[in-house]
Amino acid sequence: MRKQLMAAVIFPLALGQAGMTLAQSSTSAFQSNASEAQRKANSSQATSELFYMIQQLQSEVRRLQGETEEQRHLIKRLQDQGRDRYIDLDQRILDLSEKVLAQPKAAEAAGGGAEAAPEKMREYRQPGAEERKAYQAIQDLIHDQKKYDEAISGLYEFIDKYPEGDLTVNAYYWLGEVYLVKPQLEQARQAFSIVATRYADHRKAPDAVYKLGVTLDQLDKKADARRQMEQVINDYPKTEAAKLARKFLDSGQG
Repeated sequence: MRKQLMAAVIFPLALGQAGMTLAQSSTSAFQSNASEAQRKANSSQATSELFYMIQQLQSEVRRLQGETEEQRHLIKRLQDQGRDRYIDLDQRILDLSEKVLAQPKAAEAAGGGAEAAPEKMREYRQPGAEERKAYQAIQDLIHDQKKYDEAISGLYEFIDKYPEGDLTVNAYYWLGEVYLVKPQLEQARQAFSIVATRYADHRKAPDAVYKLGVTLDQLDKKADARRQMEQVINDYPKTEAAKLARKFLDSGQG
């Protein structure tokens, strides 16, 4: 009887403990499944966000590539326009140089002998503030930065924008100087010839005649070089260019 009583007490207790163990096991399994589901949900959300960010970046890259391509086409178009303008101005200077070089020959053929000095000093258009600033910027390219190609382009643009002014003659002269440095001797000869012949009464004329002689000497046109040096001495005897011309002749050059 006592054994039956003990069994009756122990059995429910065992069932209770088993139930509690089973409940705890079920709770742990449920919590584990919930955590795994949450982890997967978080992972899926992170993947979605990453995919969205990648799409956004790809879209931004495509936009930037499009802008870069547009800028590249714009730069090429501007370069082509600048080159065409450069070639046009270069041809105009060549034509002008040929005309002014032909003038002394025409005068000599007509019995006029050597070219006479201008009877009247012309009045050159004086530059405004903007023109002076543009000219100074070119001088900076030449003397300080030594960017001769940019200076040449700048001089052509300056001559085209500000024709027949006092600084325009300077621009022709410095065009010759830069071409002489490069050296592009034929272009230098053309530029110096324009100043020496067309603007013979300008303050840069003595220097231009002298540098024309130097250029001709480098072109191995010795007799023509000597004639230019003699012209400097005869037409502009009190100038620094005349002193340089005398040194050139005394040294036996040409």
